[in-house]
Amino acid sequence: MLQLVDFVVRNRFFLVFVLLEVLSVWLIVRSNTYWGATYFNTSNYYVAKTLAFSNSAREYTKLDEINSDLANENARLHAMVTALSQTKPGEAPAGYVPDSAFASRFTYTVAKVVDNETNKVNNVLTIDKGTAHGIKPGMGVISATGVVGKVRFCSENYSVVTSILHSQFMVSSKLVRSKEIGYAKWPGKDPNFVDMIDVSKYTKVFKGDSAVTSDQNSVFPPGIMVGKVQSVTVNPNQTFYNIVLRLATDFRNLSYVYVVQNHQLVEQENLKLRTVETK
Repeated sequence: MLQLVDFVVRNRFFLVFVLLEVLSVWLIVRSNTYWGATYFNTSNYYVAKTLAFSNSAREYTKLDEINSDLANENARLHAMVTALSQTKPGEAPAGYVPDSAFASRFTYTVAKVVDNETNKVNNVLTIDKGTAHGIKPGMGVISATGVVGKVRFCSENYSVVTSILHSQFMVSSKLVRSKEIGYAKWPGKDPNFVDMIDVSKYTKVFKGDSAVTSDQNSVFPPGIMVGKVQSVTVNPNQTFYNIVLRLATDFRNLSYVYVVQNHQLVEQENLKLRTVETK
């Protein structure tokens, strides 16, 4: 308290000057219409700027929550689109009626990427969902833009995913325009590009065509983007094209993914095992 009194005494002339200046400005604003309007407009402008900055800062602190909500909404929409595309497949003959359980066999779980690799020959990523959330090895993983990989190992709260940027990972893919089916496989070089192999050179392949997951997938729903045709070459001594796809998923900026569960996968795989046992 004594320090405050001492400060006022030492600076009494300056404080009186400031007080008189403030009083003068107030009297001018009150008695002059022009300066009153100018003060009003200026003060409103800076108040609005301050409020806008405050709102921006508040929204920035909630970005994680907003992104999480968007990811959950995307998962719901993915499930709806997948079910609708399976209920009325565009290429099915007139008399085909899919079973309702088959059409709705895929469900999605949102997960956050907590670790990611892109600079190795065999890359993996880690997500914050595990067995406690219903995640199991063998489930497919996609992003909002395309294929990501397949779950390899799980703990209670985390899972390791084999990325499409892995030398031993392949996904059955179909070119949208030519309808040709092949396999997308990473050659171990640029994380933005993968090869599409086993596509016959006797069919027409278009640069810029989209490659999506084919109907011959038990892990991924059909129609999930893999990439777009970047280049097409052919070796005269080969019967297949050399196709390079630009990946739809940007692995360097991957934040949220969707783990895909096929509820009929066990039934399908067990049935295939019976054919192996009887050979």
